[in-house]
This record gives sequence, C-alpha cells and structure tokens, in this order.
Amino acid sequence: MKSGKLALQIVIHIAAWACFLMLPFAFIPRQREGSFIPAQYFSFYFVLINCFYIGFYYLNYYVLIPKLLTRKRVIPFIIVSVLFLLFFGLFLRLYHYFSDTLGWLPPIVRLSTRPRNLLPPLLSPGSIAIFTMVFAVSTGLRVITQWFQTEQRNKEIENEKLNTELSFLKSQINPHFLFNTLNNIYSLAADGSRHTAEAVMKLSSIMRYVLTEAKNDYVPVEKEIQFIRHYIELQKLRLTDKSHVTFEVEGDPTGKKISPLLFLPFVENAFKYGISTRESSPISIVLKIVDNAVHLSIKNNKHSSTILKPAENTGIGINNSRRRLDLLYNNRYCLTIDNNLATHLVNLKIELI
Repeated sequence: MKSGKLALQIVIHIAAWACFLMLPFAFIPRQREGSFIPAQYFSFYFVLINCFYIGFYYLNYYVLIPKLLTRKRVIPFIIVSVLFLLFFGLFLRLYHYFSDTLGWLPPIVRLSTRPRNLLPPLLSPGSIAIFTMVFAVSTGLRVITQWFQTEQRNKEIENEKLNTELSFLKSQINPHFLFNTLNNIYSLAADGSRHTAEAVMKLSSIMRYVLTEAKNDYVPVEKEIQFIRHYIELQKLRLTDKSHVTFEVEGDPTGKKISPLLFLPFVENAFKYGISTRESSPISIVLKIVDNAVHLSIKNNKHSSTILKPAENTGIGINNSRRRLDLLYNNRYCLTIDNNLATHLVNLKIELI
C-alpha cells in the first residue's frame, strides 16, 4: 500500500516537473528556419538553472519550511529565502561571467538577433519570476500539507482519547476493581480502622479524576501524580507482607502539564504481573521531573504464576499507550521496556510542551 502510494507520488512529481520544463517552450522565440525545438532547450545553462530550481523546491519543502518556518523561526527563513532570490536573480550574469570571461562553462546559446557582447541585466526578471513561482508553490503545498496532517492528527487524538476513556472505564474502573476496593474498605470499617474514611476519599478521587479531569487534553502534572499515588495506595490495601511498593517523586512539577492517564497502564502492569502471595514482590516506581521532561521508571519482579499466564490486555494496553504517545508526543518521547525472565523494567521519558 505504501509502496503504491509512493510510486504514485513519484509519477505525479515527474509529470509536474515535465510540465514546468515545457513552459519556456511557449515563450522562447523560434527562428523560421531551424529545429522545431529551440536550441536553448539543449544548452548547458538551461539544464543547470532548472536543476537549481528543482533542487530549491525540495530544499524549501523538506528543509527550510520544517526547520525554520514551522518552528516559528521566521526571520532566518526570510533571510535565507532572500539570499536564494538574489542567487537566482544574479545567476544569468554569473553564468555569463564564468562562460565568457573565464571560460569555465559552456557559452549560452543566444538568439541570432542578439549581440554577443551584450551583458545580461544585473538581476534577471525572468529568473526572479520563475524563482518566485517555485518558492510560492513549494511553500504553499508544504503549508497546506502540514495543515491537513495536523487536522488528521487532531482527529486521531480525539478518537484515541475517546477510546482511551471508554477502555479505561470498562477495564480499569470496572466492577472487579471496585468490588475489591470496596471489600477492602469494608474490612477496614469492620475492624474500626481509622484509615476507612481516607480510603473512601481516595477511591472518590480516582473516580472524579477519570470522569472529569481525564476529559481535558492536558492536566497539571501534580494531579496526575496524585492520581497515581491514590491508585497505588488503594492497591496496597489488598497486598500481603510479601509485597513492598515504593513510589518516589523527584523534582518540581509546578506549572507543568501532561496528557492524562499516560502512566497508569505501566503502573497497572506492575501490580498485575509483579505481585505474588508466595514470593517476594518488590515494586519500585520513580517519577522524576527534570527541566521540561518527565521520566517514569518502573521495576518489578516476575513470578512463575505470572510468567506462565497468557498475555492479557491491561488497562488501555501497552500498545494503545504507544499509540497515544505517538499521537500526543510524536518525536518527543522515548519508551524502552526490558522484559526478561526475572524482572520487568519500564523507562519512559516525555518532553513536555
């Protein structure tokens, strides 16, 4: 599918450049006696200048606009564009100088009515006009293409966000999770534990976060940390003395925002596959905020009961998490998962907006 699309694009580009190269054919005057195709078409100058035009088109499309204009470096983009404008405007005179004066290049094929010693103008209006056309077409197409790509990405993000919320509500905040948590809270209440009210508030906080905050595109990092902390503390209610869970937060999250529910699938995996009632089950979760980036590191042991268990979808799933990261933080995240026989290690780095 992709190869067919690429082949079609190549054909379209070749056809478009063929039309472009034929444009001067309609304007170059032809002698009454001679070849139907003007001799200028076969000159080294004609081939060279058009190669430069084609090269500039792709340079502007793939390099200048993405590296400068898209990143709001407008002044450098304007300066570079003006320099190229001057280059193409002076190209005829430069070619004339190197061909006639220095003899480094083949001479330009001239019309018989034009004196050989007549110098071209300092700036060639024709070259400037063609450069302006190439510049306008390449810039316009690139801007329109990026706009369509952005719109498509935004639609995919909205769809993915909706699917994420629905999946989370179905598989994470599901009756199984709620029943386990409520049973644990009931046990606390039956024993007259002073932690009962606190546990109820944490469960309420989780439900409120999913139903309200998770609908936003971005949430404060502090709220995401609080959500993860409450989830971990509720999970601890069902753990035995074989389990030891640590959650550390380093750095200052103040003023930073992140897309909601990105960390939960990885934390959930650690509890689902890293907990055993018979073996030691340490789980280490570290969240670091360094400059404008967030680093999540999760490490848990693997046990025979979980290694033999078939893979299941947990939460929104690791694959869905990768997809969300691709959509929301394209080229601004790094996810590595080391899954060996003894341990499971997740490292996730996200560059925040």
